[in-house]
Amino acid sequence: MARIAGIDLPRNKRGEIGLTYIFGIGRSTARNILTQAGVDVNTKVEEWTDDQLTAIRTVINEIKVEGALRSEIQLNIKRLMDIGCYRGTRHRKGLPLRGQKTKNNSRTRKGRRKTVANKKKATK
Repeated sequence: MARIAGIDLPRNKRGEIGLTYIFGIGRSTARNILTQAGVDVNTKVEEWTDDQLTAIRTVINEIKVEGALRSEIQLNIKRLMDIGCYRGTRHRKGLPLRGQKTKNNSRTRKGRRKTVANKKKATK
């Protein structure tokens, strides 16, 4: 079992795909990591040797991934909210911040619908 940056990589996947299970590494970054480490992109994770694993780990240690990346993202969001800019206020309200319309959509950010009952009409 290959364990890199605190993540167990799936054994039966190609190396390029297996590295994407680490937060902060996508397909192109994974491809770059493997070429820098001198590992073939198409070899499966279970076929990596110990030398290849250590080479991959040394390359990944130079990149900000997992916990450090998550904390940096949270600090960036907190900074936006502290300075009170538009994006920060949208984060604070839980609304989309990249110009999307919110009348009908944006259920991912707003959550489930909260139905508000209509006002009762007074009878004469």
